[in-house]
Amino acid sequence: MHQIIVNRFGGPEVLAWQELDTPEPGPLQVRVRLTSIGMNHADLMGRRGEYKASTGDPPYVPGIEGGGVIEAVGPGVDGDRIGQRVSLGPDVPRAAHGPHGGTYRSHILVEQDTALTVPDAIPDEQLGTLWLSYLTAWGCLAWKDKLPPGSFVGIPAASSSVGLAAAQVVKRLGSTAIGLTSSPDKTDAILALASHGFDHLITTHEIGTDGTRSPRPWHREIKKLTDGHGVDVFFDPVASGHYLSTEVRCLAPQGRIYIYGLLGDPGPVDLSPLIIRQGSLHGWVLYEIVQAGIEAWGPACHAILSGFEKGDFRQAIAGRYALRDAATAHAAMECAKHVGKWVLIP
Repeated sequence: MHQIIVNRFGGPEVLAWQELDTPEPGPLQVRVRLTSIGMNHADLMGRRGEYKASTGDPPYVPGIEGGGVIEAVGPGVDGDRIGQRVSLGPDVPRAAHGPHGGTYRSHILVEQDTALTVPDAIPDEQLGTLWLSYLTAWGCLAWKDKLPPGSFVGIPAASSSVGLAAAQVVKRLGSTAIGLTSSPDKTDAILALASHGFDHLITTHEIGTDGTRSPRPWHREIKKLTDGHGVDVFFDPVASGHYLSTEVRCLAPQGRIYIYGLLGDPGPVDLSPLIIRQGSLHGWVLYEIVQAGIEAWGPACHAILSGFEKGDFRQAIAGRYALRDAATAHAAMECAKHVGKWVLIP
């Protein structure tokens, strides 16, 4: 088998190729030949040494998503599982958990319950791209918030894989998805996707002739689109000062803002409208639902796989790279010009 290993924190150049023996599964384990590995912003942060909770210290194998085909089973596992197409569950071990963690590899050993059988509607190249986008959105909006039908939901970073997934989740829950993106180019790129799922798209910044960005008064568009009601829920990975202040200003009565990332630059936030609207701010991480146990994430994963089977959910692939070219893929992803999900093919 082969894998990518990080021997020291740094730029994309620290992603090194490594060949080693293919491991044999132990009791209640399966060996999965990976056909796709989802790339995530967390991978970039981990490589730079900014996410040690996920990676630990080098050396480690990066990656927190993967999927493929079961090609061997250990003692205690039904032999009929060989050949099944599976996605590694959201509780798949991470790099910090030892030699079997990290998905940037051609083969991986996991407990049999972590290999979730997937419907035929999901292509092989997408088996490893599901949970960081769809379960992040579903876990927050359906499981934690219990979003009521008929709500208005604001989705910043609409071109990201999580943003695109969130729009489809919002539609599945019977609500209105309002996407927010930073440039006209990204707005056009999202509209070109047949599966984008947004009811409305708002461009939040203007691009000057010198390439600099300046905020637009997008709160006015929110007011118009919602007939003055405001946004019931913001699902936000940006959380910067001016941006967050505008979200607070756009909230409906008892509106909620869920922050699941910190992509924006820090700055002062005007919270006075939050008090007037009796609104609230919440932090959200995917592992809240994972840590709640299979009783929580199991039905959520089933709902997501059902969404793919019915055609309600469709993953937008931004780009494909061979696993051997992981360094090139990281460099490309860091440019932040993509729309959708990056995937590595072992």
